Amino acid sequence: MNKKIQKLSDKFKALSNPIRVSILLCLLNGQSNVTKIQECLNIPQSTVSKHLGILKNAGVIEGERSGLEVIYSIVDDNVKG
Repeated sequence: MNKKIQKLSDKFKALSNPIRVSILLCLLNGQSNVTKIQECLNIPQSTVSKHLGILKNAGVIEGERSGLEVIYSIVDDNVKG
């Protein structure tokens, strides 16, 4: 299978979960850390972290370390638009 097709398929899989879509909706308002996302969605931190990892692996978001925390933002322009 073509690598480009596989990457696109992985992205669709990442976007097919309601929690991950909710995380993206929170991030559309600006960069955020796990705690703020957790408060936005009212779900456990471990659940947020798990789904952030999936979105990051799919290339939809990125995390940048700032001291002890990681600030997440959307990097896929197709998701922003």
